[in-house]
Amino acid sequence: MLAAVILSGGASRRMGTPKALLPYRGGTFLEHLLKVTGHPRIGWRRVVLGADAGAIVAGTEFRADEIIINENWEDGQLSSIQAGVRSLPERTDGMLLCLIDHPLISRELVGELVERFYFSGKAIVLPVYKGRRGHPVIFATRLYEELLSAPLETGARAVVWAHREEVCEMETNEEGCVLNLNDPDALAKARERD
Repeated sequence: MLAAVILSGGASRRMGTPKALLPYRGGTFLEHLLKVTGHPRIGWRRVVLGADAGAIVAGTEFRADEIIINENWEDGQLSSIQAGVRSLPERTDGMLLCLIDHPLISRELVGELVERFYFSGKAIVLPVYKGRRGHPVIFATRLYEELLSAPLETGARAVVWAHREEVCEMETNEEGCVLNLNDPDALAKARERD
């Protein structure tokens, strides 16, 4: 079984409000990601929070064991990845890593990535839209230690670069996997497309 780790630890300074709580299709970004990661081969979910943890917890329904607070969120995204990895049970096959600023993904995309991970046997599986790599990304358990010791400057990318031959790129028609909604302009453009 896989674990889904949703990163929502940053301060959302450019957006001006917690991205996790932004409205999307009758819910919020975070509720959408929780919904699309409900796959039979995903046995655990973790939501890594930091800057706006109180507001996000108050505005979202969680199970208590799904919430991880990253006290070191100011150290950047890698610190949230590491908090998520440390929270996982040893028996996972890998982790589906979702970013709160890449919420425009579907349950179908998640399902295809999960199936490709188990079929390919590769250590890393990621979607590719028109030649651009996107999110979410699956990392096999055997890479957890490398994620925990990756350099802060390059983060998880360093692990991907170190295992080029173990990356499975999955072509997709879902542009959402490459849309980084970090500011109001990006959000407005994405809503025009929707």
